[in-house]
Amino acid sequence: MSPRKTKSTKMLRITQVRSGIGRQEHQKRVLKGLGLGRIGRTVVRPDHPAIRGMVDKIPHLVSVEEVEG
Repeated sequence: MSPRKTKSTKMLRITQVRSGIGRQEHQKRVLKGLGLGRIGRTVVRPDHPAIRGMVDKIPHLVSVEEVEG
């Protein structure tokens, strides 16, 4: 068997920088869907159009960095 070649995929490091308190319900759901919920919490997600779309809904609540995965 030959060793698997791992494909270098881009990942997004998403950090919550502002609170969801007082925000519209759909924005709170997007935070929860990304796995966020507290200021300072960071998650790493694959760079897919669906994730980009979620981040585009709440740019005022999160910061995003591209990282190699």
